Amino acid sequence: MSNDQQFKEFLAFSQHRVENSLKDYLPSTERPPVRLHEAMHYTALGPGKRIRPMLVYAVGQALNIPLERLCAPASAVELIHAYSLVHDDMPAMDNDDLRRGRPTCHVKYDEATAMLVGDALQTLAFHILSIDEAGKFSAETRLKMIEQLAFASGSRGMCGGQAIDLDATGKSLDLVELENMHIHKTGALIRASVKLGAFADEQLDTATLKKLDHYAKCIGLAFQIRDDILDIEGETSTLGKTSGKDAANDKPTYPALLGLEGAREKASDLVEDALAQLSSFDHCADPLRGLAEYIVKRQH
Repeated sequence: MSNDQQFKEFLAFSQHRVENSLKDYLPSTERPPVRLHEAMHYTALGPGKRIRPMLVYAVGQALNIPLERLCAPASAVELIHAYSLVHDDMPAMDNDDLRRGRPTCHVKYDEATAMLVGDALQTLAFHILSIDEAGKFSAETRLKMIEQLAFASGSRGMCGGQAIDLDATGKSLDLVELENMHIHKTGALIRASVKLGAFADEQLDTATLKKLDHYAKCIGLAFQIRDDILDIEGETSTLGKTSGKDAANDKPTYPALLGLEGAREKASDLVEDALAQLSSFDHCADPLRGLAEYIVKRQH
């Protein structure tokens, strides 16, 4: 079997596994408030690549961590990502009508419901980490996971990056400023995904964690650069969201700063750096390698 086929199978496995876990963790749509719970299911279980939970599972495979220790952190990080998309799509933010090929939450339901969906998905993520029994984590590890996810989601992580992004609209940023914005907005949650998977190995040494974190920093930036490129080159029907929004909203992007070819080269360099961090890992880390390469080749 080719490496490409193996990666596709691992991606499909990760998607299936986390979606089943999410179905178990989400409140029943028959339980009041029904409309809110239906909207939570619509958002969390809608079509998606599930890159962040895949990172949790891929790190787990690289470190030989039992699968049952990974489902709670994988589900938690996907719920944080899902909540962020709901709020990001709302009129006060990016005002998008389309997400993953379907009407965004506030369009499908209404703005008030969408706001509550985001809030509820966020709190559910931390609830899962606090009560999960399958992982059999020590109290110290459980708190470490909660702290890491909270930090990555807050003002010094994803929310802070979004605030910088909103403030930067219509302004010129240099490369350092642009990178700083995306290290927070996109990269923080990707790095948290890798760390949550790594924390499931309670005996992990500091040197290995540092390599995995550097890998995550690199692919987080590469992921954003590819997003910027696809916003220019991609079709709405393929992307599953409205293309051309960055230029229309006068947002700073890597192609705007470096040109399309320069942006591609930057993403490629980051992937090479990420792969170099895995040089000491055996074939069990192949899903991590495949993901780094997938990020700069994906079409949506």
